[in-house]
Amino acid sequence: MPRNPSNPLSIIIDADVPEAPYEQVRARIAALARGGELPTGYKLPTVRGLAEELGLAANTVAKAYRALEADGVIETRGRNGTFVAAAGGVAERELAEAAQVFAARARRLGAAQDAALGAVRDALRAQYGT
Repeated sequence: MPRNPSNPLSIIIDADVPEAPYEQVRARIAALARGGELPTGYKLPTVRGLAEELGLAANTVAKAYRALEADGVIETRGRNGTFVAAAGGVAERELAEAAQVFAARARRLGAAQDAALGAVRDALRAQYGT
């Protein structure tokens, strides 16, 4: 995504892609945070501020922030603002937990390890479009 000097988050909403604007905001902030370009503790703009900067409705940015918080990428500290959360947070724990649940279910179903791994690969390809 090209850099926009007036936007420190480098978020550019593309109306020509199938992803909804809130998903574009969510994905970009997540990528920047997970890639280290937004360090832990980085203070994000307010919902209204980012919405105005991007030309979006405040509800659109709020939806992206809620999804990012649910994924453990950001954390809201009340009136102090919204910040990039520490790595290894909620998202990684939830992913490990989901993997444990899947592995236990696959074993109960009598699936061989190769079959279970194949099912995961197929699901990931479907989700990531690869």
